[in-house]
Amino acid sequence: MNNSRHHHSKLSHCLKNCLPEFEHVNHYWDDNLKIVVAKILPGEFYMTRDNVAIATTLGSCISACIWDSKLGIGGMNHFMLPMTNKAEHEVDWASRGVASDATRYGNFAMEHLINLILKYGGQRRYLKAKVFGGSKVFKQMSNIGDKNIEFVQDYLKMENITLVDADIGSVYPRKVIFEPFSGRAFVKKLESLHNDTISRRESDYSDQIVHKTVEGDVELF
Repeated sequence: MNNSRHHHSKLSHCLKNCLPEFEHVNHYWDDNLKIVVAKILPGEFYMTRDNVAIATTLGSCISACIWDSKLGIGGMNHFMLPMTNKAEHEVDWASRGVASDATRYGNFAMEHLINLILKYGGQRRYLKAKVFGGSKVFKQMSNIGDKNIEFVQDYLKMENITLVDADIGSVYPRKVIFEPFSGRAFVKKLESLHNDTISRRESDYSDQIVHKTVEGDVELF
């Protein structure tokens, strides 16, 4: 079997075994890691029981990588704002197959990811975490990265989940790839050339969160 067919076979296997909640997520083959990677965007999260890595790009946002260190199952989230005190509207996972846009807030992003890991056999006592992001990449939201960092550290402490490692703060964006099956994470600090693109994306996304009302979602007041 040539490389192309082998990669296609691996990708097909991954998509076939992907949890129904995440069939909409973009999956691709990474030649360097020799593995299928699921790429998540702001406001998304991903959980897997398979040998699949998860990737995202972060500015002031935070990604918490959480996994059961005994079973090797887990996932990653990507949230823009720490939390909201507004209650989440009802979300019927069985019929909709996906979480609501509430996961763009840290408290719901953490809750949904942890609950899904536990749903698929993970045990709270074996959960571990690695945290990335929270940089200060643009002036308009100068302190949001710090607030995100404070939130996720407090949340993990409250939930008694061990924080194994973190690469947080500073002024540079990051690309993160996480392997739930091994607990390994790879972080690449991106050149300043990319800062404008990431800043614009996060600024636009923040405006969308604040000003756009989403049906079946939380609202920020």
